[in-house]
Amino acid sequence: MGQSLKGFDVVDVMERIKQVRGVVPKRIQVDNGSEFISKVLDQWAYENEVTLDFSRPGKPTDNPFIESFNGSFRDECLNVNWFLSLEDFFKPVLQDRTPLTQPSQPPRNPARRKPSTI
Repeated sequence: MGQSLKGFDVVDVMERIKQVRGVVPKRIQVDNGSEFISKVLDQWAYENEVTLDFSRPGKPTDNPFIESFNGSFRDECLNVNWFLSLEDFFKPVLQDRTPLTQPSQPPRNPARRKPSTI
């Protein structure tokens, strides 16, 4: 895994999620990073009828959940460990991670289930 994501990487992940779950989100909230402002992601979003909702530059309050995660991750992991390489980082940090493309469990509330799963 490299040190930076490209638009193609984001599209690859979204395609895997689409294949595993069979759906795509209606809206994705993103910052203005180069991987999100790429033409390839814009084209994928258009073709899949997904709205890319860009946060305003310099406004971390537009996406408080990721800002909170970043702060906690920095405090609980990055500031208390010394990593000698990317491989050294990925071993303990991502060891118990649930794969992003793993299907989620169906909702417990029957009213929220698809008719075919009831």
